Amino acid sequence: MSQTLVLGAVAYAPKVVTIWEGFKEFFVRNGLPFDFILYSNYERQVEAQFSGEVHVAWNSPLAWLRAERMARARGVSAQVRAIAMRDTDCDLTSVIVVRTGAGINTLADLRGKRIGVGAIDSPQATLIPLQWLREQGIDPDSALTVVRHDVLGGKHGDHVGGERDAARALVAGEVDAAVMIDGNHLQFTQEGTLPAGRTTVLARTPAFDHCNFTTSPGAPADLMARFETLVRAMSFDDPQVRPLLELEGLREWKDGRTSGYAWLDRAVDASGFYDAQGNITAHDYRY
Repeated sequence: MSQTLVLGAVAYAPKVVTIWEGFKEFFVRNGLPFDFILYSNYERQVEAQFSGEVHVAWNSPLAWLRAERMARARGVSAQVRAIAMRDTDCDLTSVIVVRTGAGINTLADLRGKRIGVGAIDSPQATLIPLQWLREQGIDPDSALTVVRHDVLGGKHGDHVGGERDAARALVAGEVDAAVMIDGNHLQFTQEGTLPAGRTTVLARTPAFDHCNFTTSPGAPADLMARFETLVRAMSFDDPQVRPLLELEGLREWKDGRTSGYAWLDRAVDASGFYDAQGNITAHDYRY
């Protein structure tokens, strides 16, 4: 394996196979021996980074935080870095949506109400929004009834299933508010899941970041340097690369940054999702 760069990715949708087969062809064509391993969940993928199975992983923000905590606990923080992310991974927000005319006009009006969220492991539709509410003085555990929509555990919300279910529950009157990332809110409105004129955005979270390429401890420096160079060389103007970038939802790769994970980091601590060593401590998390 030392002669081939091996990447880990999570198979959250069928398109993942198409994306990474295409990227593999690009890397090999440009002189980098490359292969990938698909995992069914991010927890297994992060553990594979520390067992030596993969040199780099395409990690969710929650997976990045687990890798960071595990690296810190093992004294290898310098080897576990966020090296690149999509342009569309930066400065995202989530929204809290209510039914128009339901009498919920401020955050204070949410007290005692039912709020529909995504899966337990969704940064954008559960962890970050609930932490933001917590920091606004509305404790989800005591002031709200949180209705989770657990879909595809272990995928860390990299799908629209839980968020779409929360939106449908709002329209059906099963919850009083629903949480979703702003991009999915737009999609749900366009497709009619949220009927025009029947829902209103009550509030928006502060900005946060999403996925990144995370290096593994002991990854060969020469292969990683070549990988980083080629990732940045991917051009939206290249007719062979553009369809893959479109499938992955970006126009260009940006340098990795970790400043956009502060909200999620606090959410993980407040909810007890992981401990300081990166152990999974959420008692009802199934993946």
